[in-house]
Amino acid sequence: MSVRTPDPNPGWLTDVELAETRRRLPLLYVEAVPVRVDGMGQVTEVGALLRANSVGEITRTLVTGRVMYGETLRDALFRHLEKDLGPMAFPQLPLSPVPFAVAEYFPLPGISAFTDERQHAVSLAYVVPVTGTCDPRQDALEITWMTPVEAASDAIVSEMEGGRGVLLRQALASVGALR
Repeated sequence: MSVRTPDPNPGWLTDVELAETRRRLPLLYVEAVPVRVDGMGQVTEVGALLRANSVGEITRTLVTGRVMYGETLRDALFRHLEKDLGPMAFPQLPLSPVPFAVAEYFPLPGISAFTDERQHAVSLAYVVPVTGTCDPRQDALEITWMTPVEAASDAIVSEMEGGRGVLLRQALASVGALR
């Protein structure tokens, strides 16, 4: 009888398993709108990631990623913030796991404001202040910091993939940054 070593990453799916799961089930994601705040807690800057999408177009997006099996929402948020913004971003995670919005992404446009051609996904969205230096990693080319008014502009919102511009405006409204 051989002793099997437990999988150290039981929450990960292989590419084949992920593709099959995406065809059959909605997946849970977290999304974060990185912000800088002043001493009074008012949002002074909003960060948007610049990246190349799967067809090579340059788009803007938010910090986003799947929640793994057995992972808390806080752990998933922290993991994705560190993965996308770098280990020196120093995110200030919310005290409560209650999101400012729940976004439902569908593979077909028109069902909701949010689309993801790969899957049906449900995303819990958070506004997360960061206090450190952001050095984007993974597939992000850079992070652009802008004022809330600039971030909510039609020009920036139109560059965001999958309807995330709508989510960005909802985030800014939820923290009183849009007047």
